[in-house]
Amino acid sequence: MRADARRWFERRTSRAADWPLPRLLAAKGDSRVAVVLPALNEAATVGRIITRIRRDLFPLNEGPASRPGLLDEIVVMDSGSTDRTAEVATDAGARVVHRGDVLPGYPPRAGKGEVLWRSLAATSSDVIVFIDSDLTDFHSAFVTGLLGPLLTDPSVSFVKATYDRPVTGSDAPAGGGRVTELVARPLLNVHWPELAGFVQPLGGEYAARRSLLERLPFPCGYGVEFGLLVDTLRLVGLDAMAQVDLTRRKHRNQDNDKLGRMATEIWLVALARLESERKVDVLRRPATAMTQFERSGAGYRLIDTDIEGRERPPIVSVAGYAAS
Repeated sequence: MRADARRWFERRTSRAADWPLPRLLAAKGDSRVAVVLPALNEAATVGRIITRIRRDLFPLNEGPASRPGLLDEIVVMDSGSTDRTAEVATDAGARVVHRGDVLPGYPPRAGKGEVLWRSLAATSSDVIVFIDSDLTDFHSAFVTGLLGPLLTDPSVSFVKATYDRPVTGSDAPAGGGRVTELVARPLLNVHWPELAGFVQPLGGEYAARRSLLERLPFPCGYGVEFGLLVDTLRLVGLDAMAQVDLTRRKHRNQDNDKLGRMATEIWLVALARLESERKVDVLRRPATAMTQFERSGAGYRLIDTDIEGRERPPIVSVAGYAAS
């Protein structure tokens, strides 16, 4: 690891236990904080996450147990669910926003990054925490840990979670997912070595100041985490970024076909940034068709998926954003 990345790792890596709730409540001041959960058919898990957040981190104004709250908003951004996600989330106490409910002048696109981008228009808080809605072992330290550096240090603008990820029943100590280790980490180490200290560059749990997020483009699909990481480095520099160890994270593992499509999206996001930073010359537009294979009898069935690599612009440039 490069010396600057190692210094950053040692200075800007903390643990969730370093950020107890009373310390954050004292540091919050007048800042407003939102939790956003992007969701697509997550009825089985989203309700428990919301219930835990509301129980531990929202204000309690009744009886002798009255207490201030760390959070001001909890929003589920629904990406076109066909199950009971919206109903379960509403019953648990979240505000559910369907992706077409905000910025109506922009027809909705599929993808996680699309709903994260639209969440800026669906919330009003100064700090936003993104939490994936398929977690099976969520605890409130996921939120408090990510908020710690932001609420206590005004020089920090972006905080990423790190954790161990059990895969199919076995723990991979400090290891990332398959796409992280085979695609994202090699790309970062080769082309953006300053970011080599991020343990989970593709993790779905992170927090940032609205003032930063408003100025970032959002890849519409699964390349959004990679794009936000690289673009944040470009915009505010490494020392404005931090990571917090949340110890362990469990969620639904994806099959290899879907991981292949995710990897392709990340490559397209990386190529766009390499070209804009003049690190490589892209002589022609990359192919956007991902061809995969499925056994069919004695032969194979070809499966072509169009992966367009679309991105949304920084939301401050969007007409109607301020009014929303």
